[in-house]
Amino acid sequence: MNYYSNINIASRLLLVFFVGLVFSCTKDEADDKTEEEKNLPTASTPINITHIGPTYSDNYTTIADWSKRDQWELANVHDPSVAKEGEYFYMVQTDASYGNAHDGHGHFHARRSKDLVKWEYIGSTMDTPPTWVKDSINANRVRMELPEIENPSYAYWAPCIRKVGSVYRMYYSLVVLDLITGTDSNYSWGERPYIGMMETADLASNVWEDKGMVITAISDGKETFTRTGGGDWSGYYKFNAIDPSYLVGPDDKHWLVYGSWHTGIAKVEIDPITGKPFQLETEDDYGLRIAGRGDIQTNRWQALEGPEIIYNPNTDYYYLFLAYDELSVAYNTRVARSRSIDGPFLGFNGENVSQGAEAWPMLSHPYKFYGHPGWVGFSHCAVFQDEATGKWFYSSQGRYPENVPGINASNALMMGHIREMKWTADGWPVIDPERYADVPDIELTDYELLGKWEFILMDYQYQTMQTSKIIYLNEDKSVSGSLSSTWTFDKENMSVNLGGIECKVFISYDWESTPRRVTLTLSGYENSGRPLWAKKVF
Repeated sequence: MNYYSNINIASRLLLVFFVGLVFSCTKDEADDKTEEEKNLPTASTPINITHIGPTYSDNYTTIADWSKRDQWELANVHDPSVAKEGEYFYMVQTDASYGNAHDGHGHFHARRSKDLVKWEYIGSTMDTPPTWVKDSINANRVRMELPEIENPSYAYWAPCIRKVGSVYRMYYSLVVLDLITGTDSNYSWGERPYIGMMETADLASNVWEDKGMVITAISDGKETFTRTGGGDWSGYYKFNAIDPSYLVGPDDKHWLVYGSWHTGIAKVEIDPITGKPFQLETEDDYGLRIAGRGDIQTNRWQALEGPEIIYNPNTDYYYLFLAYDELSVAYNTRVARSRSIDGPFLGFNGENVSQGAEAWPMLSHPYKFYGHPGWVGFSHCAVFQDEATGKWFYSSQGRYPENVPGINASNALMMGHIREMKWTADGWPVIDPERYADVPDIELTDYELLGKWEFILMDYQYQTMQTSKIIYLNEDKSVSGSLSSTWTFDKENMSVNLGGIECKVFISYDWESTPRRVTLTLSGYENSGRPLWAKKVF
């Protein structure tokens, strides 16, 4: 997660058009339909599914209090990580909640679900901070000839849960909120953060044994721990020891990937027995960089974080998911891939993300469909596969936008999002434009696809929501409305070819409609890696 001051990343305002597509999108806001849109026919062919999905409100302010946690479902979720044991999926998360409802009730809170839709809160996984953290802080401070800290303050962020052999390991971020020196954060960097680890043999018990420090942040000697002022972002630490992700590769080697803002994302090999690095004696033992943003030789403050590393045996690629920009509004998700855990990790068109290139494609971006305030702060993902069904999923939080009428501090509302994820023919992941609701699969024909759709081409714009326009998939295979093109349906591969662009089809759930109902969605990428999303409406 990013918990730092505003970083102004230049907005990319140029809309990259599809090859073979002609757009006629208007400049109106999403809720202001053009006269052309109002006069177009609205009929859409039905989808023959009866399914009762979630009915709980995204605006959960009336149940946000700790006393109503049994009603939360996916309310008050931030930076979730998910693992499955038996018939249940288990989710753990950052300490974050609307109105700080979690305060005083433990850390790294957990919930569980049988279907990824209905969730049961089961309690915190850590009652108090482990004593090793304070001991390590003060041992370092003694070496630096600084006074010891009697009562350190902590933040509890971004856990990662994985099954390793017969146990489950939870890697967690424990951030020390105290400064290295003084009391003004404009003139001192914060104390080093830590990644620790807990284990359990039984997720259902929610009883964890802390195993101590895994890794911490160190300086490479290029910067001091003091700052010259609030505009000094030349970070003290080489790699920021938060946001862990864990992978057991196809060669049975174990890896921790971590990092946030300071110089980029690192990977370090882990001893499978201890769950920790083999040694921490030299600078290189703390990890080698596998992703950065911008000039990685000189830029010590990079607007990327929240790495998630997976390996897909069907494509034989390692995939590195990254969170870009600040988390309150601009957060967006990128992905790069490599044949080796060592990299280089390359983007959609071969860009070398390991050497600082922008990562494309972009999986998520702040957006808005009709009938809903929309979602911002939509990144820092967990990616997991349900081995029982073979389905892949993307999980993160979404936040409400600022200043939603009638909601105090609306941007502090955070709802857990789980979305089905599919793979394009050329091996890139796409996510469902709608959240998962366990809608049953059915066979589709061209007939079910006919009609009215909301359509979003996700341009990358800093702190700017992407809004939808209306298009129509017509019986003569034309596309009309705000997009002029053609379409065909590949039933076997569940994809729509939209003007030469492969879009995966999801049988989904319209969370924005009143009442909510089953719908269809499309998800693909235009030629530079910007997402194309569409949702059928009725």
